[in-house]
Amino acid sequence: MITIGQLAGYVGVSIKTIRVYHDKGLLPEPDRDASGYRRYGADDVVDLIKIRTLAQAGVPLARIRDLKSATDEEFRQALRGIDEELTARIRDLRATQGRLRRLAAGELAAVPAEVATHLERLADWGFTPRWVDLQRDLWILVFATHPDQAGALFRDQSESLADPALRQLFLDYDRAHDLDARDPRIDELAHRIVEATRERYGSGPDELPELDTASEIPALIQATVNASSPAWRRLDALIRARPET
Repeated sequence: MITIGQLAGYVGVSIKTIRVYHDKGLLPEPDRDASGYRRYGADDVVDLIKIRTLAQAGVPLARIRDLKSATDEEFRQALRGIDEELTARIRDLRATQGRLRRLAAGELAAVPAEVATHLERLADWGFTPRWVDLQRDLWILVFATHPDQAGALFRDQSESLADPALRQLFLDYDRAHDLDARDPRIDELAHRIVEATRERYGSGPDELPELDTASEIPALIQATVNASSPAWRRLDALIRARPET
């Protein structure tokens, strides 16, 4: 039987941490002995090691407490899930580390070279500086947060703009920025965009190339676009309201 100080020293945590685990219901607090000391046994050492290991893996204390009542199989399944989460976090951290090292070496551009070339071409096609800046910010966000999907999304837009008819839709969208939100041309443009989208991708939403559903980037981008122009905000609402999209 050991004291709380000895337990803390064996496991490598502070006495304060052990008391927090007592308060959170993670580690039972033993009764005091005749000398007034709380004494801990081997089971307490094992339990504390489990708690510390899970906590260091980023598992919330509430979840650790729930796992205490899990069956052996449930506990093993939970550990496998935690392992997968850690693997994903490690992969993301390594990717971030790589970007930091390339930044330190002066090798990291805001966007890939093909995107930079594309942005220059937008001005040649007649897009406003406002639209070019918006597109630049969009691709910086997408390539920074979703590098695995960004390339395919960029190629899809690049192919769309290579089609003169679709490029004209983008140009009209750009120029609609300064229209009155009640201008009937906005309704007509929304209809044309919906029809062009249906013709290119089909009517099913699964056909549209997009970021994963958990991503907040598309909503952030669209909110930024809508906030800059009442006409663009109404255009977005009209497009979303049409069932064929």
